[in-house]
Amino acid sequence: MKLSLCNEILGDMPFPAQCQLAADLGYDGIELAPFTVVDDPRQMTAAQKAMVRDAAQSAGIAISGLHWLLLTPKGLSITSEDPAIWQRSVDVMRANIEICAELGGEVLVHGSPAQRRLPDDEAGAAAARTRAIEAFAAIAPDAEAGGVVYCIEALAAPMANFVNSVAEAVEIVEAVGSPQVRTMVDCCAARAGGDDTVEHLIERWLPAGMLAHIQVNDSDRRGPGQGSDQFADIIAALKRHDYKGWIAAEPFRYEPDGPTCAAAVAGYLRGLIEAVGSK
Repeated sequence: MKLSLCNEILGDMPFPAQCQLAADLGYDGIELAPFTVVDDPRQMTAAQKAMVRDAAQSAGIAISGLHWLLLTPKGLSITSEDPAIWQRSVDVMRANIEICAELGGEVLVHGSPAQRRLPDDEAGAAAARTRAIEAFAAIAPDAEAGGVVYCIEALAAPMANFVNSVAEAVEIVEAVGSPQVRTMVDCCAARAGGDDTVEHLIERWLPAGMLAHIQVNDSDRRGPGQGSDQFADIIAALKRHDYKGWIAAEPFRYEPDGPTCAAAVAGYLRGLIEAVGSK
């Protein structure tokens, strides 16, 4: 199991310094939020990609993947009934896939709840859901060509009103029918959804080949080990199924600050992984 850090936690630092600190703290990789480098992924230059790639290589860590994929540019939506907005959103998805592949990343995490909202009326929601599935199907060949896995992230209400559970994400994955489009588990979101424990989600969907990634965070949105949630059973479930993917630390509250939070999370998770591995 490989440990990655979502880079916006260190967003006040230049990217090369982010990579070096993450490496010094014992992370194996950085999970990149594209908006921290460029507003529009379609316009990321070769020089910007080289900067990201070289910074990670110099620090001795990997770019594990990308997340927060449609936060910028503003106005994106994979459920929009406006064809121009929908197409622009798909184009940004494709650009992110290309960036991930060029940086040597393995996974992309599609959360972006505001950019996948469904309208309130039943007929409008059904049509919007169809458009979202069409968007995921449209980028599947790009993910296949790039050798990356595009993960549909379940997010609990009220943050999102579409794809609120891993089971719902799995339905979309099955509808798309590509081995490079799968789902993942965000611990905070899964616990907020309340329909199953994180370890049971892993037990159900990892052996089925549906889960390709996991993001770890506490229910209070702090880092693992900083709140009351326990993570030993989660690590044990991943180990039972010989998970060799990334475990990405994604707190949303950085206490007391980003670097100290990143250090505390690294120590906690490394200790758990070693403890579970010795059993």
